[in-house]
Amino acid sequence: MSRWKQIYRVVSRIPRGRVATYGQVAELAGLPHGAREVGWALAALFDDPTAVPWQRVINARGQVSPRRSSAGDLEQRVRLEAEGVRFDARGKVDLERYAWRPRARVQSRARRKRR
Repeated sequence: MSRWKQIYRVVSRIPRGRVATYGQVAELAGLPHGAREVGWALAALFDDPTAVPWQRVINARGQVSPRRSSAGDLEQRVRLEAEGVRFDARGKVDLERYAWRPRARVQSRARRKRR
């Protein structure tokens, strides 16, 4: 599987109303120190209609990362607000409240039966 497909798979798991950081997505995709690559992969989706919820990935400061076009920043914020994510007066998301915390994958039935 390609690196970007791994990224898209992780991002697709982020639930509505939650956010993840670029670094968190990189770690979960098996790409330590790959936060910039996550950004590049998600930027490729911006003008392309997709089911991958790219808007749910923000920077480690809890902010929408600037883009070449400020319209992209606004679109991401509008999409997140429509999902119930709130920004403070400084344009930051409270990561304690809205951060996605994925559960560990449950062992398959076959592995549990063997034990």
